[in-house]
Amino acid sequence: MDLFPPIPLSQWKDSKETLHRFAQVVGKIRLASSVRRNHWWNVPFHLTGRGITTRPMGGVGGNPIFTIDFDFVDHRLTASSLDGRAASFPLVGQSVASFYRHTLDALGAIGVTVTIARPHPFDLPDARRPFTDDTEHASYDPFWVHRYWQVLSQVNLVLEEFSAGFSGKTSPVHHFWHTFDIAVTRFSDRAVAQGASVDPVTREAYSREVISAGFWFGDDAFPRPTFYSYAAPEPDGLTAHPLRPPPARWVDHRGGHLATLDYDDVRTGPDPRGAVLDFYESVYQAAAGLDGWNIGAQACPGGITDPLTSGAQ
Repeated sequence: MDLFPPIPLSQWKDSKETLHRFAQVVGKIRLASSVRRNHWWNVPFHLTGRGITTRPMGGVGGNPIFTIDFDFVDHRLTASSLDGRAASFPLVGQSVASFYRHTLDALGAIGVTVTIARPHPFDLPDARRPFTDDTEHASYDPFWVHRYWQVLSQVNLVLEEFSAGFSGKTSPVHHFWHTFDIAVTRFSDRAVAQGASVDPVTREAYSREVISAGFWFGDDAFPRPTFYSYAAPEPDGLTAHPLRPPPARWVDHRGGHLATLDYDDVRTGPDPRGAVLDFYESVYQAAAGLDGWNIGAQACPGGITDPLTSGAQ
């Protein structure tokens, strides 16, 4: 299929809002069942050949090692344990309330017991409503959910390619159930001072200086699918640096600035992949240069750090 097919938010907004909450249910199970990693790297989803996965977790507290997988080809959720047990149910026709109930039932069928500390959406408009009470969000269009997974998979590979050019501390490419975006983040070793009033999620995410690159499918604030990049903390003068390619622009965002590149501008251009990589690189070069990162020493073109191998390419 073509790289970056159309996925206008207006065509699947209701399905996206339902799926986002499905992902938060499973994401909170992952949060409760996995070993904590720096910057919350244990929490996001990763891509598979059919959807997204929690990756293996559990193995403590009497629970077996298990995974939860969204299959966006057959549109089912499957819980599997290391001893071969599995339980699944269809995603079509579920409200958030019924999805929550069926997910816990599936886990029980494979011998898993999980307690979610706060079984409510996180940072969404209905954050005060328990998952068990949400019968409002019940839209699931298989065509558009399948398209979401296809686009997510394509962006994943572009982010992997961008990630390969940096030899410093780098996150995996991962899909966040909090903001429903996919991103990769480069880190410096400089700690960031944060006030005691900063919430613990933000404190851990931004405890070091970062430059992040990603993509989201659109929301009320940005109603179009968009590639983005930012630096945190934002260095002075960052927005004075021009972005590439020309359609990219800086926008105000939560007291700082975000570099954005419209998905539709990219997908209809002559070289979509190259345009996205150029966009991410333009932000990285500007932010890393202003912050004094050792850009040359941390570069590894083609994902290669070995000088002998590199010289032979």
